[in-house]
Amino acid sequence: MHRSAASSRRIAAHLRRGGLIAYPTESCYGLGCDPRNRNAVLRLLKLKQRPQHKGLILIAAHYRQVARYLKPLTPDEQAKLQNDGAQAITYLMPAKPSCPRWLRGMHNTLAVRITAHPFASRLCRGVNGALVSTSANLSGQRPATTYEECRRMFGRKVLVLPGRVGKRRKPSTIRTWADGRIIRN
Repeated sequence: MHRSAASSRRIAAHLRRGGLIAYPTESCYGLGCDPRNRNAVLRLLKLKQRPQHKGLILIAAHYRQVARYLKPLTPDEQAKLQNDGAQAITYLMPAKPSCPRWLRGMHNTLAVRITAHPFASRLCRGVNGALVSTSANLSGQRPATTYEECRRMFGRKVLVLPGRVGKRRKPSTIRTWADGRIIRN
């Protein structure tokens, strides 16, 4: 059995059981879980000390992994979402009415990024789905950028995955999908 396939199965099983993970992204370690698991999301918010009304970001390797949460996109819009992931752009996209409040908070939109970070993209492919992706820190503190920092910060509460953070100095840019207006740069 291939080592990465076994690892992906182990991580996917951990997520299905409601486990939390920390993993490298474009600029820092991300703190994540299965977005379909309400209890896991609420545990993540509590651990991070982040209010639910703010909403969360989902990352994915491709549009199909987030389509269940969003109003439908044309093929051209799907390509734009995929291509803009290379620049670490997160979009506030129109959410389906069925998209859970525990993900979108008080908004009618959901923050989504198709990640081009090799580790994060491979992770989404390996678990065959989108992941919650918020910075690995307590709300208002500096995000962790290494495996060791995450282990010190979260101990055994989070499965920390070893890997390299990307070269970006700042978190992803957040834009509105409708008009491209920058919310966070």
